[in-house]
Amino acid sequence: MFNESRFTVIVGAGPTGLTLARQLQRHGVPFRIIEKAPALFEGSRGKGLQPRTLEVLDDLGLIEDFLAAGGPYPPMLIHLPGGGTMERRMDEIKEPSASVPYPNMLMVPQWRTGELLARGVPVEFGVGLDTLIQDDDGVHLRLDNGEKITARYVVGADGARSTVRKALGVPFDGETQEDEQLFLADVKLTGLDRESWHVWPGPDGTSMRLALCPLAGTDDFQLTSPDMDSSVEQLLAAADPSVTVTHVGWTSRWRANVRLAQRFRVGNVFLAGDAAHVHPPTGGQGLNTGIQDAYNLGWKLATGDDAILDSYEAERLPVAAAVLGISTRLYQRLADRQQDAMRRDDPALQQLALSYSAADDRVEKGVLRAGDRAPDAPLAEGRIFDLLRGPHFTLLAVDWDGDLPDVGVPAHRVDEARDVYDGEGPRLYLIRPDNYIACVTSEPAEVATAAVRSGASGVR
Repeated sequence: MFNESRFTVIVGAGPTGLTLARQLQRHGVPFRIIEKAPALFEGSRGKGLQPRTLEVLDDLGLIEDFLAAGGPYPPMLIHLPGGGTMERRMDEIKEPSASVPYPNMLMVPQWRTGELLARGVPVEFGVGLDTLIQDDDGVHLRLDNGEKITARYVVGADGARSTVRKALGVPFDGETQEDEQLFLADVKLTGLDRESWHVWPGPDGTSMRLALCPLAGTDDFQLTSPDMDSSVEQLLAAADPSVTVTHVGWTSRWRANVRLAQRFRVGNVFLAGDAAHVHPPTGGQGLNTGIQDAYNLGWKLATGDDAILDSYEAERLPVAAAVLGISTRLYQRLADRQQDAMRRDDPALQQLALSYSAADDRVEKGVLRAGDRAPDAPLAEGRIFDLLRGPHFTLLAVDWDGDLPDVGVPAHRVDEARDVYDGEGPRLYLIRPDNYIACVTSEPAEVATAAVRSGASGVR
C-alpha cells in the first residue's frame, strides 16, 4: 500500500487533471494520476481556449506549443437557402495590449490540448477508482485493479459522472434537458474550403441545420447538427451534395446538461472541472473553467495549509456558478433562435476580469485590488509575466523608493508598469503563484501579514 504524507491522487486525465498534475510537478508534490480510459480523449469537443487560459499556459511554459498547434477562429459563412452566402464573425479580432498579451480565443481541439498537457506527465491509463473512504489516517482508495492506496489528498477530475463525487455523496444540482440534443462528429471531407466556419440554416432561416468548423492545426472539421437521426453522409448530402465525406472519427450525442456540485471540498477530497460543474458548450467556458480550477488548487495543495485549501471552494464555486449562468444564457439565445445567438463578444467570456474579491465595492472601477488578476505590462527587459512565471509568490513594487520588505519571495521594482498597475503613490503588490493579487498596500507590515496568511512561505 502506497502511503506518503504529501501524496496526492488525481482521478481523471482530462485537461483539468493534467493541468493539476503539471502544477504539482513544478511544486515538487508527489502524486499519481489515474485514468480509467485506455488512452487520452480522442475527440475535438472543447476546442476554444480563452485569453485567461492562454495566460495560464504561458505561466506553465506551454504557450508556444499551443500557439503553434492552434489557430484563430474563422468567420462563419452562412449558406443561405436561396443559394447565396453571408459572412459573420463571433467576435472581432483584437490586438494585444500592454496588459493583455493574448486577447483572442485560440482554437485547439481538445484531443490536442490533452496531448500537449500530458507530455511528461506519468498517467496510469486503464486504472479507475472503485471505492473511496477518508478518516483521520488519510484518504483510502481501492482501485479497480485491486490496488489499495492511502493518500493525503484526492482530487476528482473524472468528469460529469464522477466516481469521486458520487463516493462523497455531494449533490450535483441542475437539470438535463433530454429534448435539447446535438450530434457532434470529427470528419474529414473534400469539396469545402477551410477558411470559414460553414453554417447551413434550417428551413426557417434562423435555426441551425448543420455546421462544419475547420479545426485549426488538423485536417478535420467538427460537425454539429441538431438532427439526431441522420448519418454524417446524409447530413452533408442534404446541405451540399458536392461535399464528400472521406472519414468519420469521434462522434458524440450531447444533451443540454447544466449542473453544479454543492461542495468542491469534503475533508481532504476536492472536485474540479466537469466533476464539479457541467456547462452547455456555448461560449467555450467548460474546459477553460476546469483548467483554471486546477491552476487555483495546485499551489494550495503544495502548502498543505488547511485554511488555504478551504479558499479553493470559496473562490472557485462562485466562479463556476457565474460561468454556468453565462453559458446557459448563451445557449438559451441559441435555442430561442435569436439573430445574434452566435455572437461571443461579451468580455466576461475571456475570463480576464474574474476576481476573487469578496465584493466588488471599489470606488473607482479599474483600480487593482486583492483578488484581481495580475495584469501583464512591458518592462525595460521583458515583461511582468516573465517575473511571475513559475511556482513562486512574487513581490512587485511601483514607485517605491525605500527598501523592499523581505518576505521570502522574489521582489522586483517595476516602475515602468505604473500605467497598468494603477493607483496613487508608492505601492506593493504581492502576487500569488496563480498570478492573482494577494495584497495591494503601501505598508510593508501588511505585505508580511498577507504573505503569512496566503502561505507564501509554504509554497516551493
